Amino acid sequence: MILIDYKDTRPIYEQVIDRFRLLILRGAFEKDEKIPSVRTLAMELSINPNTIQRAYSELERQGYIYTVKGRGNFVCDATGLREEYQREILKKLEEICREGINSGMTKEKLIDHISKCEALKLEWDNICDIKAGAREEGGLEQ
Repeated sequence: MILIDYKDTRPIYEQVIDRFRLLILRGAFEKDEKIPSVRTLAMELSINPNTIQRAYSELERQGYIYTVKGRGNFVCDATGLREEYQREILKKLEEICREGINSGMTKEKLIDHISKCEALKLEWDNICDIKAGAREEGGLEQ
């Protein structure tokens, strides 16, 4: 579910935040679904529980998860977050397209490249399918 890239220069807690954020935005987690406990995820990833706690605290601050004392951490409704995130992405894409056009790229070249990016969706679909399969087999501990 969560993979740490030790070659990544970003701190581990930021990688955990990014992975959970994207999984939540992609719909891999349902609203009110319990996510792994701090201790469980720390053991699975072989990292300090404080690192996971820091990531979870930031995810809660950003509105992706909420905590119920004594019960765990749960996924918030991501609809508004997803819409906001998509607006940010479209704004970035607009800026990139503007830079491409200003550098002499044709509209067709930009559209062709965006179309090729559809392959990235297949990777995310695989991640979501793996998680769903693990959940059905009882492999994801809460």
